[in-house]
Amino acid sequence: MSETQAGLADFDAIGDAMGQLRAALGTVIVGQPDTVDLLLTALLCRGHVLIIGVPGLAKTLLVRTLAQAVGLRFSRIQFTPDMMPSDILGTELIQEDERGERHLRFVPGPVFAQLVLADEINRTPPKTQSALLEAMAEHQVTAAGKTMPLDEPFVVIATQNPIEQEGTYPLPEAQLDRFMFALEVGYPTLDEEIAIVAETPRITAAAERVEPVLDRATLLRFADAVWRMPVSGHAVDFAVRLARATRPDDPGAPAMVKEYVGWGAGPRAGQALIHSAKAVAAMAGEPTPTVEHLRKVAAPVLRHRVLTNYAAAGEGLGASEIVDAVLQSVEPSRYE
Repeated sequence: MSETQAGLADFDAIGDAMGQLRAALGTVIVGQPDTVDLLLTALLCRGHVLIIGVPGLAKTLLVRTLAQAVGLRFSRIQFTPDMMPSDILGTELIQEDERGERHLRFVPGPVFAQLVLADEINRTPPKTQSALLEAMAEHQVTAAGKTMPLDEPFVVIATQNPIEQEGTYPLPEAQLDRFMFALEVGYPTLDEEIAIVAETPRITAAAERVEPVLDRATLLRFADAVWRMPVSGHAVDFAVRLARATRPDDPGAPAMVKEYVGWGAGPRAGQALIHSAKAVAAMAGEPTPTVEHLRKVAAPVLRHRVLTNYAAAGEGLGASEIVDAVLQSVEPSRYE
Protein backbone atom coordinates (compact mmCIF):
# COMPACT_ATOMS: atom_id res chain seq x y z
CA MET A 1 0.00 0.00 0.00
CA SER A 2 1.38 3.40 -0.98
CA GLU A 3 1.69 6.28 1.48
CA THR A 4 -1.23 8.04 -0.23
CA GLN A 5 -3.43 4.94 0.00
CA ALA A 6 -2.47 4.50 3.66
CA GLY A 7 -3.41 8.12 4.32
CA LEU A 8 -6.82 7.71 2.66
CA ALA A 9 -7.43 4.56 4.70
CA ASP A 10 -6.62 6.53 7.85
CA PHE A 11 -9.05 9.27 6.84
CA ASP A 12 -11.83 6.72 6.28
CA ALA A 13 -11.11 5.28 9.73
CA ILE A 14 -11.12 8.78 11.24
CA GLY A 15 -14.56 9.48 9.77
CA ASP A 16 -15.94 6.21 11.16
CA ALA A 17 -14.42 6.79 14.60
CA MET A 18 -15.70 10.36 14.82
CA GLY A 19 -19.16 9.10 13.86
CA GLN A 20 -19.03 6.65 16.78
CA LEU A 21 -17.89 9.44 19.10
CA ARG A 22 -20.78 11.65 17.98
CA ALA A 23 -23.20 8.81 18.70
CA ALA A 24 -21.71 8.22 22.16
CA LEU A 25 -21.95 11.92 23.01
CA GLY A 26 -25.48 12.01 21.59
CA THR A 27 -26.67 9.57 24.26
CA VAL A 28 -25.88 12.20 26.89
CA ILE A 29 -25.89 15.61 25.17
CA VAL A 30 -29.12 16.98 23.68
CA GLY A 31 -28.53 19.18 20.63
CA GLN A 32 -25.34 21.25 20.20
CA PRO A 33 -24.22 19.43 17.01
CA ASP A 34 -21.91 22.23 15.87
CA THR A 35 -20.22 22.44 19.28
CA VAL A 36 -19.72 18.67 19.33
CA ASP A 37 -18.23 18.64 15.81
CA LEU A 38 -15.81 21.46 16.62
CA LEU A 39 -14.72 19.77 19.85
CA LEU A 40 -13.96 16.60 17.90
CA THR A 41 -12.08 18.68 15.34
CA ALA A 42 -9.96 20.26 18.07
CA LEU A 43 -9.32 16.86 19.63
CA LEU A 44 -7.94 15.57 16.31
CA CYS A 45 -5.65 18.61 16.23
CA ARG A 46 -4.73 18.34 19.93
CA GLY A 47 -5.87 21.96 20.07
CA HIS A 48 -7.20 23.85 23.09
CA VAL A 49 -10.77 25.18 23.19
CA LEU A 50 -12.47 28.08 24.97
CA ILE A 51 -16.23 27.55 25.43
CA ILE A 52 -18.24 30.69 26.10
CA GLY A 53 -21.75 30.23 27.44
CA VAL A 54 -24.05 30.90 30.36
CA PRO A 55 -24.30 28.35 33.20
CA GLY A 56 -26.47 25.28 32.82
CA LEU A 57 -25.73 24.46 29.16
CA ALA A 58 -24.02 21.11 29.92
CA LYS A 59 -20.53 22.35 29.08
CA THR A 60 -18.92 20.38 31.91
CA LEU A 61 -20.99 17.28 31.13
CA LEU A 62 -19.98 17.48 27.46
CA VAL A 63 -16.26 17.64 28.23
CA ARG A 64 -16.38 14.89 30.85
CA THR A 65 -18.34 12.62 28.50
CA LEU A 66 -15.85 13.27 25.70
CA ALA A 67 -12.99 12.23 27.99
CA GLN A 68 -14.82 9.01 28.90
CA ALA A 69 -15.60 8.20 25.26
CA VAL A 70 -11.94 8.58 24.25
CA GLY A 71 -10.50 6.92 27.36
CA LEU A 72 -8.43 9.94 28.36
CA ARG A 73 -7.36 10.83 31.89
CA PHE A 74 -9.63 13.72 32.90
CA SER A 75 -9.32 16.45 35.50
CA ARG A 76 -11.51 19.42 36.33
CA ILE A 77 -10.13 22.64 37.78
CA GLN A 78 -12.70 25.02 39.28
CA PHE A 79 -11.10 28.46 39.04
CA THR A 80 -11.76 30.85 41.94
CA PRO A 81 -10.39 34.30 42.88
CA ASP A 82 -8.23 32.87 45.69
CA MET A 83 -6.62 30.12 43.61
CA MET A 84 -2.80 30.06 43.36
CA PRO A 85 -0.60 28.66 40.53
CA SER A 86 0.48 25.77 42.78
CA ASP A 87 -3.18 24.66 42.96
CA ILE A 88 -2.89 23.91 39.24
CA LEU A 89 0.72 22.85 38.74
CA GLY A 90 1.37 21.05 42.03
CA THR A 91 3.49 21.72 45.08
CA GLU A 92 6.42 20.38 47.09
CA LEU A 93 5.68 18.70 50.41
CA ILE A 94 8.09 17.73 53.16
CA GLN A 95 7.95 14.01 53.84
CA GLU A 96 9.81 11.93 56.39
CA ASP A 97 11.27 8.57 55.40
CA GLU A 98 11.71 5.45 57.53
CA ARG A 99 15.07 6.74 58.82
CA GLY A 100 13.54 9.97 60.04
CA GLU A 101 15.13 12.05 57.31
CA ARG A 102 13.04 14.73 55.68
CA HIS A 103 12.83 15.17 51.91
CA LEU A 104 10.91 17.39 49.53
CA ARG A 105 8.54 15.49 47.25
CA PHE A 106 6.68 17.10 44.35
CA VAL A 107 2.96 16.31 44.30
CA PRO A 108 1.58 16.88 40.76
CA GLY A 109 -1.47 19.13 40.38
CA PRO A 110 -4.57 18.57 38.25
CA VAL A 111 -2.83 19.89 35.11
CA PHE A 112 -1.09 16.50 34.88
CA ALA A 113 -3.95 14.94 32.94
CA GLN A 114 -4.74 14.43 29.26
CA LEU A 115 -8.02 16.32 29.02
CA VAL A 116 -8.19 19.26 31.45
CA LEU A 117 -11.40 21.19 32.03
CA ALA A 118 -10.55 24.71 33.20
CA ASP A 119 -13.97 25.70 34.52
CA GLU A 120 -14.76 29.44 34.65
CA ILE A 121 -11.17 30.31 33.85
CA ASN A 122 -11.89 34.06 33.98
CA ARG A 123 -12.74 33.92 37.70
CA THR A 124 -9.08 33.73 38.71
CA PRO A 125 -6.42 36.49 38.47
CA PRO A 126 -3.93 36.61 35.57
CA LYS A 127 -1.11 35.27 37.80
CA THR A 128 -3.00 32.00 38.17
CA GLN A 129 -4.35 31.96 34.62
CA SER A 130 -0.77 32.18 33.36
CA ALA A 131 0.10 28.93 35.15
CA LEU A 132 -1.52 27.19 32.19
CA LEU A 133 0.46 29.04 29.53
CA GLU A 134 3.56 26.84 29.47
CA ALA A 135 1.43 23.69 29.60
CA MET A 136 -0.74 24.85 26.71
CA ALA A 137 2.15 26.05 24.56
CA GLU A 138 4.91 23.54 25.28
CA HIS A 139 3.03 20.57 26.74
CA GLN A 140 5.29 20.66 29.78
CA VAL A 141 5.31 22.07 33.31
CA THR A 142 8.21 23.71 35.11
CA ALA A 143 7.85 23.44 38.88
CA ALA A 144 10.12 22.76 41.84
CA GLY A 145 13.11 23.52 39.63
CA LYS A 146 12.29 20.75 37.15
CA THR A 147 10.68 20.62 33.74
CA MET A 148 8.26 17.73 33.40
CA PRO A 149 6.59 16.66 30.13
CA LEU A 150 2.84 16.15 30.03
CA ASP A 151 1.25 13.01 28.62
CA GLU A 152 -0.03 13.23 25.06
CA PRO A 153 -2.56 14.13 24.00
CA PHE A 154 -2.77 17.17 26.26
CA VAL A 155 -5.84 19.30 25.63
CA VAL A 156 -7.24 22.16 27.73
CA ILE A 157 -10.93 22.99 27.39
CA ALA A 158 -11.78 26.17 29.28
CA THR A 159 -15.22 27.61 30.01
CA GLN A 160 -16.14 31.24 30.46
CA ASN A 161 -19.38 32.93 31.47
CA PRO A 162 -20.02 35.87 29.09
CA ILE A 163 -22.55 37.75 31.23
CA GLU A 164 -20.81 38.10 34.59
CA GLN A 165 -18.28 40.92 34.86
CA GLU A 166 -17.93 41.58 38.60
CA GLY A 167 -15.17 39.46 40.11
CA THR A 168 -13.87 38.23 36.77
CA TYR A 169 -10.54 38.76 35.01
CA PRO A 170 -10.53 38.88 31.19
CA LEU A 171 -8.01 36.53 29.62
CA PRO A 172 -4.95 38.34 28.23
CA GLU A 173 -4.54 38.30 24.45
CA ALA A 174 -1.43 36.08 24.65
CA GLN A 175 -3.42 33.37 26.41
CA LEU A 176 -6.46 33.73 24.16
CA ASP A 177 -4.16 33.14 21.18
CA ARG A 178 -3.23 29.73 22.62
CA PHE A 179 -6.79 28.49 22.13
CA MET A 180 -7.39 27.00 18.70
CA PHE A 181 -11.15 27.61 18.91
CA ALA A 182 -13.51 29.88 20.81
CA LEU A 183 -16.98 28.32 20.77
CA GLU A 184 -20.11 30.27 21.63
CA VAL A 185 -22.79 28.02 23.11
CA GLY A 186 -26.31 29.45 23.13
CA TYR A 187 -29.54 28.42 24.79
CA PRO A 188 -31.21 25.23 23.50
CA THR A 189 -34.26 25.38 21.26
CA LEU A 190 -37.71 24.86 22.80
CA ASP A 191 -37.85 21.20 21.71
CA GLU A 192 -34.31 20.57 22.97
CA GLU A 193 -35.05 22.15 26.34
CA ILE A 194 -38.22 20.08 26.71
CA ALA A 195 -36.15 16.95 25.98
CA ILE A 196 -33.48 17.98 28.50
CA VAL A 197 -36.01 18.54 31.28
CA ALA A 198 -38.07 15.44 30.49
CA GLU A 199 -35.10 13.10 30.08
CA THR A 200 -32.90 14.24 32.96
CA PRO A 201 -32.98 10.82 34.75
CA ARG A 202 -32.09 9.00 31.51
CA ILE A 203 -29.32 11.48 30.69
CA THR A 204 -27.84 11.14 34.18
CA ALA A 205 -27.84 7.34 33.92
CA ALA A 206 -26.42 7.40 30.37
CA ALA A 207 -23.56 9.66 31.47
CA GLU A 208 -22.47 7.01 33.97
CA ARG A 209 -22.50 4.25 31.36
CA VAL A 210 -20.44 5.85 28.57
CA GLU A 211 -17.80 3.40 27.40
CA PRO A 212 -14.64 4.29 25.42
CA VAL A 213 -15.12 4.01 21.66
CA LEU A 214 -11.55 5.10 20.87
CA ASP A 215 -8.27 4.45 22.67
CA ARG A 216 -5.42 6.87 23.26
CA ALA A 217 -3.00 5.18 20.83
CA THR A 218 -5.54 5.28 17.99
CA LEU A 219 -6.34 8.92 18.69
CA LEU A 220 -2.64 9.82 18.54
CA ARG A 221 -2.30 7.92 15.24
CA PHE A 222 -5.27 9.80 13.81
CA ALA A 223 -3.86 13.13 15.04
CA ASP A 224 -0.55 12.36 13.34
CA ALA A 225 -2.34 11.52 10.07
CA VAL A 226 -4.19 14.85 10.23
CA TRP A 227 -0.96 16.73 10.93
CA ARG A 228 0.76 15.12 7.91
CA MET A 229 -2.16 15.70 5.52
CA PRO A 230 -0.97 17.58 2.40
CA VAL A 231 -2.46 21.00 1.75
CA SER A 232 -2.61 23.01 -1.46
CA GLY A 233 -1.09 26.43 -1.96
CA HIS A 234 -4.59 27.62 -2.89
CA ALA A 235 -5.91 26.72 0.60
CA VAL A 236 -2.87 28.19 2.38
CA ASP A 237 -3.25 31.43 0.43
CA PHE A 238 -6.92 31.72 1.40
CA ALA A 239 -6.20 30.99 5.09
CA VAL A 240 -3.45 33.62 5.27
CA ARG A 241 -5.56 36.25 3.52
CA LEU A 242 -8.45 35.54 5.93
CA ALA A 243 -6.18 36.12 8.93
CA ARG A 244 -4.60 39.23 7.41
CA ALA A 245 -8.01 40.70 6.57
CA THR A 246 -8.74 41.02 10.30
CA ARG A 247 -5.87 43.53 10.70
CA PRO A 248 -6.94 47.18 10.30
CA ASP A 249 -3.64 48.22 8.70
CA ASP A 250 -3.71 45.51 6.01
CA PRO A 251 -4.59 46.68 2.47
CA GLY A 252 -6.94 43.71 2.05
CA ALA A 253 -8.97 44.46 5.18
CA PRO A 254 -12.62 45.41 4.59
CA ALA A 255 -13.86 48.85 5.65
CA MET A 256 -15.59 47.41 8.71
CA VAL A 257 -12.28 46.08 10.03
CA LYS A 258 -10.48 49.37 9.44
CA GLU A 259 -13.17 51.23 11.35
CA TYR A 260 -13.96 48.90 14.24
CA VAL A 261 -10.90 46.70 14.92
CA GLY A 262 -8.01 47.72 17.15
CA TRP A 263 -5.94 44.57 16.72
CA GLY A 264 -6.31 41.61 14.39
CA ALA A 265 -5.27 37.96 14.27
CA GLY A 266 -1.59 37.00 14.13
CA PRO A 267 0.18 34.24 12.17
CA ARG A 268 -0.95 31.58 14.66
CA ALA A 269 -4.48 32.09 13.33
CA GLY A 270 -3.44 30.99 9.84
CA GLN A 271 -1.77 27.92 11.28
CA ALA A 272 -4.91 27.07 13.26
CA LEU A 273 -7.11 27.56 10.19
CA ILE A 274 -5.09 25.11 8.12
CA HIS A 275 -4.66 22.52 10.88
CA SER A 276 -8.34 22.50 11.86
CA ALA A 277 -9.45 22.46 8.20
CA LYS A 278 -7.31 19.35 7.75
CA ALA A 279 -9.21 17.69 10.59
CA VAL A 280 -12.57 18.66 9.08
CA ALA A 281 -11.47 17.17 5.76
CA ALA A 282 -10.23 13.98 7.43
CA MET A 283 -13.52 13.56 9.30
CA ALA A 284 -15.26 13.74 5.92
CA GLY A 285 -12.87 11.13 4.48
CA GLU A 286 -11.29 13.66 2.11
CA PRO A 287 -7.53 13.77 1.34
CA THR A 288 -6.91 17.52 1.60
CA PRO A 289 -8.67 20.64 2.97
CA THR A 290 -10.55 22.96 0.65
CA VAL A 291 -11.76 26.54 0.88
CA GLU A 292 -15.12 25.27 2.16
CA HIS A 293 -13.43 23.43 5.02
CA LEU A 294 -11.62 26.67 5.90
CA ARG A 295 -14.90 28.59 5.90
CA LYS A 296 -16.36 26.11 8.41
CA VAL A 297 -13.63 26.75 10.97
CA ALA A 298 -13.00 30.46 10.31
CA ALA A 299 -15.39 31.90 12.93
CA PRO A 300 -14.22 29.79 15.92
CA VAL A 301 -10.56 30.30 14.94
CA LEU A 302 -10.74 34.07 14.43
CA ARG A 303 -13.39 35.50 16.77
CA HIS A 304 -11.26 35.46 19.94
CA ARG A 305 -8.23 36.84 18.08
CA VAL A 306 -9.98 40.03 16.94
CA LEU A 307 -9.88 42.93 19.40
CA THR A 308 -12.57 45.52 18.68
CA ASN A 309 -12.20 49.21 19.53
CA TYR A 310 -14.41 51.75 21.33
CA ALA A 311 -16.24 52.64 18.13
CA ALA A 312 -17.38 49.02 17.80
CA ALA A 313 -18.58 49.03 21.42
CA GLY A 314 -20.57 52.17 20.73
CA GLU A 315 -22.24 50.52 17.73
CA GLY A 316 -22.87 47.28 19.62
CA LEU A 317 -20.60 45.30 17.29
CA GLY A 318 -18.65 42.27 18.45
CA ALA A 319 -15.87 40.14 17.01
CA SER A 320 -18.35 37.69 15.48
CA GLU A 321 -19.87 40.38 13.25
CA ILE A 322 -16.37 41.46 12.21
CA VAL A 323 -15.42 37.90 11.26
CA ASP A 324 -18.64 37.54 9.24
CA ALA A 325 -17.67 40.67 7.29
CA VAL A 326 -14.18 39.28 6.66
CA LEU A 327 -15.61 35.99 5.36
CA GLN A 328 -17.87 37.86 2.96
CA SER A 329 -15.07 40.10 1.67
CA VAL A 330 -12.25 37.59 1.14
CA GLU A 331 -12.59 35.46 -1.97
CA PRO A 332 -10.35 32.53 -2.99
CA SER A 333 -7.58 33.59 -5.34
CA ARG A 334 -6.41 31.89 -8.52
CA TYR A 335 -3.15 31.00 -6.79
CA GLU A 336 -1.86 27.58 -7.77
